[in-house]
Amino acid sequence: MSEEPEDVVRRERFSSGPARGFLSSLAADERIFWADLQVDRAHVVMLAEQGILGDDEASEILSALAEVEAAGHGALPNGEDVHAAIETAVIDRIGPVGGKMHTARSRNDEVATCLRHRLRADTLDLVETVLAAREALVETASTHVETVMPGFTHLQPAQPTTLAHHLLSYESALARDTERLLAAYDRTNRSPLGAAAFAGTTFDVNRERTAELLGFDTVLENATDAVSARDFLTETTAAAATLATTLSGLAEDIIVYANKGFVELDDDYASTSSIMPQKKNPDTLELVRASAGDATAGLNGLLTTLKGLPRAYNRDLQRAHDHAFEAVDAVREATDVAAGAVATATWEKDALAAAAGEGFSTATGVADLLAAAGVPFRTAHEIVADAAERGGDREAVEAAAAAADVELAVDDAALEAALDPAKSVQSRDSLGGPAPETVSAAVERAASDAAEAETAVAARREALADAEERLAAEVATYV
Repeated sequence: MSEEPEDVVRRERFSSGPARGFLSSLAADERIFWADLQVDRAHVVMLAEQGILGDDEASEILSALAEVEAAGHGALPNGEDVHAAIETAVIDRIGPVGGKMHTARSRNDEVATCLRHRLRADTLDLVETVLAAREALVETASTHVETVMPGFTHLQPAQPTTLAHHLLSYESALARDTERLLAAYDRTNRSPLGAAAFAGTTFDVNRERTAELLGFDTVLENATDAVSARDFLTETTAAAATLATTLSGLAEDIIVYANKGFVELDDDYASTSSIMPQKKNPDTLELVRASAGDATAGLNGLLTTLKGLPRAYNRDLQRAHDHAFEAVDAVREATDVAAGAVATATWEKDALAAAAGEGFSTATGVADLLAAAGVPFRTAHEIVADAAERGGDREAVEAAAAAADVELAVDDAALEAALDPAKSVQSRDSLGGPAPETVSAAVERAASDAAEAETAVAARREALADAEERLAAEVATYV
């Protein structure tokens, strides 16, 4: 049995002792194993193109990297991290020439590049899940444009609205979440490779070339910033936490509505009690609601880790990126579940309609009607507040107006319409209002906006795929 290869970075002096395991991130680095191999390949190709490596040397190294990839992360020798372990595995296969793969770079720029390489793909996965949730909301809204329901403030009946209007409020928020994530992607997709430790290199490297081979849009020019910066982690994690907060509100609304009998979740998104067989619990949405805690905790942990770090590289950064990856994973799963719950839920139209007028929810419409007839709005507000105390019907409004010595200059039909939840909704046709025609137009715009976002994601996916093919083609010229 062959001996375990010696870590090429630490050698004997720093390769033992009680803190070696504490220092190692090798197990956690499995997530960036493939990213590291791609970064290695791009760097070696560039070194050969620049004449820093011979073609035969590049061929040996690239062939060894292929063997390392085929063997998998689990076959790597013990090491402080995946970067050192891969280099060790290469040297173990081809000898000292393998050490030339690390020419003109540091693990500082290497790890920063690997993290960006992996996180950008994870971010696009998350965006695609958000788009699926938006599609579910838009599709459900399109079938409930005229489904009247109660609207709430402070969880108290406030004004009648429609289910479509309510669901589109979450679609609008998810649209902004999409924008934030795509903006975070674009700032993540910048290459630190070639910055070396933090002060550049004496070798004639071509940083733009490695950025091109890896599908990055540009390079981070200042070498110290390139290796130090983890704001791409905070930005992505913050966007994920904001998304999780959006989802927590959606989940809470559906949980409350299920309690009121307004909606029934599909069995696939519900559970039951171990002792009370009649129960149908919205467990999945409760976990969606809780995912906001995971994401915000990750953001807090990340910011706390980064706070006050001096330039350029500090080992604290080894503990930073897991917060981002774990938050993105948790929120992606929560988004997927929320989308499925919305898409498969059954909304009880009769129960929603029956509750739409509770608590004199049309009061604002009546006040608006009086104001439109010339009554100062504050006076109208006082009249309708009195009417609410008197029962909230036509007779109550008339009695309250008489008590305030105000003549009702509105006809009976207009007052009856203002008191009717469905007609009240129809009258609110201002931009962004719940009137069916207004909401129908909003549904179309939301579907169009989501389609544009899908195109934007597809373009970014295509650019990454093209870069992967480019790199593979270049590697193939050496092996």
